[in-house]
Amino acid sequence: MTKLHAVNRPRAILDLLQKSIRFRQKDVKLLFGPALVFFVSYLLGINFVIPLFLVCIFAYIKLFSKNYSLLNLSLLFVIIFVVSYFIIQEGQPIFYIPFSIIPMLSAILFEELGLSLLITLASSISIAYLAGDINAGLLFLISAITAIILVRGARKRVTIIRAGFIVGLVQAITLFFIDHFSIAEPQRYLMFMLNGVVSSIIAIGILPVFEYLFKTVTNISLLELADFSQPLLQRLVMETPGTYYHSLVVGNLSEAACLAVGANALLARVGAYYHDIGKLEKPEYFSENQDIKTSKHDALSATMSKLVIMNHINKGLELAKKYRLNPRLIDFIQRHHGTSLVYYFYRRALETLEEDQEVREEGFRYPGPKPNTKETAIVLLADSVEAATRALKEPTPTNIVDVVHKIINNKFIDSQLDECDLTLKDLEKISAVFIHILSAIYHARITYPETSSKEE
Repeated sequence: MTKLHAVNRPRAILDLLQKSIRFRQKDVKLLFGPALVFFVSYLLGINFVIPLFLVCIFAYIKLFSKNYSLLNLSLLFVIIFVVSYFIIQEGQPIFYIPFSIIPMLSAILFEELGLSLLITLASSISIAYLAGDINAGLLFLISAITAIILVRGARKRVTIIRAGFIVGLVQAITLFFIDHFSIAEPQRYLMFMLNGVVSSIIAIGILPVFEYLFKTVTNISLLELADFSQPLLQRLVMETPGTYYHSLVVGNLSEAACLAVGANALLARVGAYYHDIGKLEKPEYFSENQDIKTSKHDALSATMSKLVIMNHINKGLELAKKYRLNPRLIDFIQRHHGTSLVYYFYRRALETLEEDQEVREEGFRYPGPKPNTKETAIVLLADSVEAATRALKEPTPTNIVDVVHKIINNKFIDSQLDECDLTLKDLEKISAVFIHILSAIYHARITYPETSSKEE
């Protein structure tokens, strides 16, 4: 018996260990089963919220907007999502979430209203999901729509601050309705009012950062760039007064034309101010800065003159990079001639052509690219129309009408407007605006009779 017992002891120990392992496995399932289920459901819930809304944003961009990057839009959404997540996880009240920052930034940074509303809707639903309270999402959605309406197209920082006060008040009123018209905790109403104000202050502070990241420019920055105390514009005024006046007129023409066709008028005006900064390099080679009696091109061949004229694009890009000009304005420098023909010097080259020579039209065209927005296309048209009108010997209303129609038709036929969204109806409106303004600027003056010495 003793020997049998001794032989079976290891087997008994093994059976005991197996039972123990099974017991522990059962305990592990009991302990970690709900946790695992919760974790998986959390991943499927929370982690799918972000991709779902990113897909919606991506679909909107592909279908309705090609001017903005998915990365830019996603960044705004992810920022408010992460901030809200940590505030809620720490058990802090939802009025600590500076939600209005996102709708304010999106409305200022993006010209399209649909993008701002989409980001706002996605953020509101996400916060409601995180907080487990649909009222929170509703409150933030109402305040966000209010913020978008108030700051859209803002040109002054005080507009954003004022919007913050109103948004805070709207949040407090919405909370009053959610609480069934009873003020249970008065401090919450005060905190929601402060939330709107603080959000607007933060939005103003971080706006330049997002302008840099998104490579865009807002109305607030455009007004600062339009100030003629800016170094580049100061140089334009002092060193090339003829180009300065030309840019000023082109800016006025472009702004009025953009208003007529629903484009960004302020962007076009400021872009026109900077479009010819490359002429700072050799201003005396451009007609608006030359002496009436003489021209620097008289001593140059047509090919050399063409190179000097076309080089103002490259010089403008170099100056823009040196002075760290916004990429949106650099587009006006690079695209304001498209791939147009330097017609005067091309004709001059043909006239001096010898039998064994060949002049290729491609060699007398600007390198491009062509305008790809309404604003850059309008500046291209305004630039050509102003220069042609200024060159008229008799700027009568009839001659101005003929020149404007001829220039616009030639640019259209030459395919310079193929990459922008201007329609034929838009071109009609633009030509009408150009004619009206140019007729007022360059109209013929009456000749006053000279007085005799007796009359004096």
